[in-house]
Amino acid sequence: MSKKRRYIAWAVAAAAVVVGGGVAAVASMATTVSRPAPKVYTGRAFDTCTAPSASAMKAWHNGFYGAAAVYVGGKNRGCAQPNLTASWVKSVSATGWKLIPLYVGAQPPCQTSRNPEKLTASTAASLGATDGADAVAKASALGMKAGSPVYLDMESYDVANTSCNNAVLTYVRAWDKAVHAKGYWAGFYGFRSSSAKAVATATNRTDLPDILWYALWDEHKTTTTDWPFSTSLWTGHRRGHQYMVNSKESRGGYTITVDRSDWDAPVAITG
Repeated sequence: MSKKRRYIAWAVAAAAVVVGGGVAAVASMATTVSRPAPKVYTGRAFDTCTAPSASAMKAWHNGFYGAAAVYVGGKNRGCAQPNLTASWVKSVSATGWKLIPLYVGAQPPCQTSRNPEKLTASTAASLGATDGADAVAKASALGMKAGSPVYLDMESYDVANTSCNNAVLTYVRAWDKAVHAKGYWAGFYGFRSSSAKAVATATNRTDLPDILWYALWDEHKTTTTDWPFSTSLWTGHRRGHQYMVNSKESRGGYTITVDRSDWDAPVAITG
C-alpha cells in the first residue's frame, strides 16, 4: 500500500566521503556511467508522508535524527508536499539535515492496492525508463545534485508470482539505468519479505540498485545484525534499515508521526 495508506490504517573504489562528522572509505559501485562520489550519512533517519515545515525541521534537529527522507515525486506519491521546494531543501540543509530523496514509482501489476500507476509486463521497461528520468528531474529541481541517490519506493507484493516479479525487476533495471544515465545513484526501498527480497535474490545481478533500504519492523536499530540477505550484498555504506513505523514523536513543540530508520548509506548532495 502507499505511504499515505500506511499512515492511515552508492565513484570510485575507496572514494573518500563524509560520514556523519567523519570520513569513511566506500566500496566501489560498478557502473559504466561516471558520476560524482556519493555523500554518506550514518545515524538515525526518519520519513513521514508530508515533508514538515522548515520551522518543524529546525526544532527537530536536536541530535536524535540527522537525516530525513522526502517524497520528491512519482504518480503514486501519497501526500501533497506544500513545503517541499528548492528553498526548503536549501534551508533545512543549512540547518544540518541530510536528505534522502524517495520516488514512488509504478507499482506491481499483482499488487492489491489502488495505486494510480501500475506497471505491466509490456510497459515495465519503457515506464521504468520514463519514471527514472522523472525521478532525477524532480530531485534536481529541488537542488539535489548529480552524485545524489534517488530511492525507488516499491511496496509489498507477491514475489512468488513469477510473471509479476519478472515485470517488477524489468521496471527496476530500466529505472536504475535511467537514473545512472543522469549521473545519480540508484537506491531502492522495499520490504524484507517481498520487494527487497526480489532484488536481493535476483539471479541476474545486472542493473540492480546501488543501495538497499529494507523495511524490517523489528525495532532493532542496525543495518548488520538483522541483515536478512547474503552478507556480501550492499556492503560499504550502502544499507538503510527501516526498523520502526508509525512512531508519534514530539520535539521542540512539534508532533510528527514518523517511521524510523538506521542509516549507513548515501544522501542527497545539496548546496
